[in-house]
Order: sequence, then structure tokens, then C-alpha cells
Amino acid sequence: MPGLGTIINVVFIILGGTAGVLFGSRLKENMRETLLLANAVAVLFIGISGALQQMFTAAENGTLQSSGTMMMIAALGIGAVVGEFIDLEGKIEKFGEWLKRKTGNSGDAGFVGAFVTASLTVCIGAMAIVGSIEDGAAGNHSILFAKAVLDMVIIMVMAASLGKGCIFSAIPVGILQGTVTALAVLIRPYITDAAMNNLSLVGSVLIFCVGVNLFWGKKIRVANLLPSLIIAAAWAGFGFA
Repeated sequence: MPGLGTIINVVFIILGGTAGVLFGSRLKENMRETLLLANAVAVLFIGISGALQQMFTAAENGTLQSSGTMMMIAALGIGAVVGEFIDLEGKIEKFGEWLKRKTGNSGDAGFVGAFVTASLTVCIGAMAIVGSIEDGAAGNHSILFAKAVLDMVIIMVMAASLGKGCIFSAIPVGILQGTVTALAVLIRPYITDAAMNNLSLVGSVLIFCVGVNLFWGKKIRVANLLPSLIIAAAWAGFGFA
């Protein structure tokens, strides 16, 4: 059944977020703060490890060789210009404000921030794209099933410290992965190994940026960097090293 992976992913995010809200409401403020910082450190290292895995390869003489630096700089630079022009961050925040009103959470000051942060954390990354393509084109749900478990844990921890806005990150996950799954047959021929490596590298950098915002407060408009993912994939399509 095409789309089953995304459905399970969405359900697990809702379950994890709900558990986090119920659990988090029973924690003292200092525990919530420590939990948030611990989660921020975890997200930082997820981003760092993913980026280093793509940037460094072992040579035959045992030394490490780096690659992808120019691609990363170009993708982030061009993506930032495009993202700031479109103002994706503002649009996501407006959607979060709309959700806050429609779900009866107008009095929750942290709802939008929790929604945006959680959405960026679980939507960015190669697993979402590759898993959705495999789901739609080959009926292989394994990648998205694994992502569902990871997302459930991440959202549970986030919701415990940030609040119920994290639960609604299931919506953009469903939209993004559902769309990619539906278009998988058309997209798959263009998603080469090089494109996926670039996508994973830049995606990991963006996840690191999410961790920076979690730890030090909002310093980077990560949503406005999302076009970098398209630039990264296109970079490989044009045959650039």
C-alpha cells in the first residue's frame, strides 16, 4: 500500500507528542529546561554526525578526504537568498498561528515556536525524501517505519519541554512525505546517489541549525534555508563535483 509509511510516521508523531505533553506537564520547570537542552545537544550531534559522514571518506592510504564543501556553501548561500525572498519562515509561522486558533490554543504563547521547531526537525533529512520515494515507487516502507520510531522519540522529548505545538508537526510531515510518495514514480529517476549525498549533507547542516536554535534561542531562520535542499540536489543533476 503506497503511503503506508507516511501514515505510520504521522501516527507515531502524534502518539509521541501526546505522551510528551502528558509527561511534560508533570515535570518541574528546571527539569523541562534541562530536558530541552539535552534534546538540543542530541539534535546538534545528529546534524554534525550526518554532515561529517557525507563530507569525509577514507582514502586507500588511510587518510580522510573531504568533499562537498563548495556544494554546501553554494547551496546554503543561494538557498538563503531564495528562502528570504519567499519568506518561508513567515509562512510556516502564519500557518502555526492559524493552527493555534483553530485548535483552541490561542492562550499558548509557545505553540507556534514548538510547531515550527518540531516540524523542521522531523521534515528535514534524507530519510524523509528517500523513504517516501521507496514507499511510492517500490512499496518499501522500511525506511519510513524506522523514521517513524525515531520521530516518535524526538517529538516526545520535544513536546515534554516545548509543549503541545510539537504534536502538530505531524501535518507538514504528512503533506511533504505524502506528496513525494505520490510523485515518486516521476521523481525517482532524477534522485541519483550523488543527489542523495548532497541532500543528506545539506539536510544535516540544517538539522544542526535547528539544534543551535534549540540551545541558544532563535538565531537562524532555518525554514528560509530550506531551498538549499533543492539547490543541493540540482547541483548533482548538473554534474558539478
